[in-house]
Amino acid sequence: MFFYLSSNGLLLNKTYLTDINGDLINVYKCLQKNPEFLLAKLMANERNYLKNPFNFYYNLRRSVFTDNFEKAAQFITLNKTCYNGLYRVNKKGEFNVPMGRYKNPMICDVTNLRNAHLALDPLGVRIKNIDYGHILKRASKGDFIYLDPPFSPLSKTANFTEYTSGGFGIKDQENLARNFTMLCKKNCKVIVSNSDTELVRELYKEYKIITVSSLRCINSQSNRRRGNRELIIYN
Repeated sequence: MFFYLSSNGLLLNKTYLTDINGDLINVYKCLQKNPEFLLAKLMANERNYLKNPFNFYYNLRRSVFTDNFEKAAQFITLNKTCYNGLYRVNKKGEFNVPMGRYKNPMICDVTNLRNAHLALDPLGVRIKNIDYGHILKRASKGDFIYLDPPFSPLSKTANFTEYTSGGFGIKDQENLARNFTMLCKKNCKVIVSNSDTELVRELYKEYKIITVSSLRCINSQSNRRRGNRELIIYN
């Protein structure tokens, strides 16, 4: 949503990008600060991966870095080489997705990352590692807010909500809906995306809902990666 608005010149005044995932926010901050430094590290990772993919992947996955640019390069490299680009952590906050099957993954997408830097570079873009509830306290009349939570699972066996070590369960979904209502009362313009489940439809039954089709890439069976429905909810 942010990159679409930015590329079409639709961002005005201050823009806040927030996420509870500190590793993801670190990537954006590094891209904003020094993209060429990050690109150099990704190029090195790409070369080393091709020498011995299996050993490189699992050595990188278990590595712990203190340097922010090393951490950002690790995050992107694992995302490009893990199983279907899935992000999942265990209760200790450790990334635990197995290696994917790629012959020659593009770990360093130079053009895309430089374009991302251009979108993030303006002084009006603030990037914060913070819970969405805290940043929403700053919202006021006329603000546009897009909320993209960990989706409500379609079934008990499809519960990929471990986006952070704390997870995002039913109570979190209910709290999100309450925040949505709070923003509406402030006369903000709000959109939230989520999966098409009975829970989500019930939580937002008073608002406008659009059903859209989407491609889901984390199903182990390729023939089930199509025809999934998601909801776009707005006031």
